[in-house]
Amino acid sequence: MKKWIEFPRSSGLTSRQAHCDLPEGSFERELGREGFFGPASHMYHRHPPTGWTDFSGALKPRAFDSNTLDVSGADPFSATDLFANAAVHVRHWVLESSMTDLYRNADGDELLFIHQGAGDLYCDYGQLSFSDGDYLLIPRGTLWRIECTAAVTCLMIESINGAYQLPDKGLLGPHAIFDPAVLVTPQINDAFMDQQDEQEWRVLIRKYQQQSIVTYPFNPLDAVGWHGNLTVVRLNWRDIRPLMSHRYHLPPSAHTTFIANRFVICTFVPRPFETDPGALKVPFFHNNDDFDELIFYHRGEFFSRDNIHPGMLTLHPSGFTHGPHPKALKNAFEQTAEATNEVAVMIDTRDPLTPLQACEDIEWDGYVNSWRTD
Repeated sequence: MKKWIEFPRSSGLTSRQAHCDLPEGSFERELGREGFFGPASHMYHRHPPTGWTDFSGALKPRAFDSNTLDVSGADPFSATDLFANAAVHVRHWVLESSMTDLYRNADGDELLFIHQGAGDLYCDYGQLSFSDGDYLLIPRGTLWRIECTAAVTCLMIESINGAYQLPDKGLLGPHAIFDPAVLVTPQINDAFMDQQDEQEWRVLIRKYQQQSIVTYPFNPLDAVGWHGNLTVVRLNWRDIRPLMSHRYHLPPSAHTTFIANRFVICTFVPRPFETDPGALKVPFFHNNDDFDELIFYHRGEFFSRDNIHPGMLTLHPSGFTHGPHPKALKNAFEQTAEATNEVAVMIDTRDPLTPLQACEDIEWDGYVNSWRTD
């Protein structure tokens, strides 16, 4: 078991607690390990740690606008590859009409976040309706297809080396953040039985990140029942009740929704601002030096970011300080609104996340300069 060297010390002018009652005129920066779970120190600076005037080289914050992708397709193989590493593959998929083939991912678990649209998922386990804001967690090897009731746009997050799991909620108890009772599973119902037929169906299988096709003279979604604890599940962000503290700005790790091998999924949903006069009311400047941070913006107004709108993604690679933009920082202790109004999905990856070819066409090059005040 890993044991960090721990010897808490302090020097100079500091606050008594992290993220609270900062020395007047100072800006706090957290240097942390293990994605906010490991040892950390807090620096207090005279100037904002993101107050750069120039930023060059391969390491920089980047932003991408998926709304400018002009791609749709009839199955997940047509999804646009955006980011990848050895543990996770992130794709953007637009499905304008119902799938005519069945699909199975034999490489990894799929987590679909429905950005727009609605429909019905038919899978080995039955029928499951969905709409915008839903996560659909589909275990590896599950056979499925989608019938659209409205064109679907979704973010596909493939876990290659392990299954998705729920985080350990510790002292909060198992019902905090969201009660597992809100997870919805497919049902063997009339709608599922009605779609079974003796027509020819193709099954598109992803293995080795390549396509294989198996043809059946009947619909292989022909189950009449099932039991067990491995299945597709649905979770909507509206069922997430975020952790809050009126006296302390909680780190992103407090909003963890799913964990996987070498990455985690967090969901940011509307919540009241901190009310204590000394508490930070925006994300703190930080060096998350063990994880890359990718955020997909689903809806609302993103209070710590300028010029970011729904459908965009930002990538903050590990290795540099990042935090709120100047406008948000100015309002850090002067919030007039009572609550945030944002929904976003964050993917924190242990290994560097590589932007793929499609990202070049949808990148906003000015993002790195959005922290500048000149």
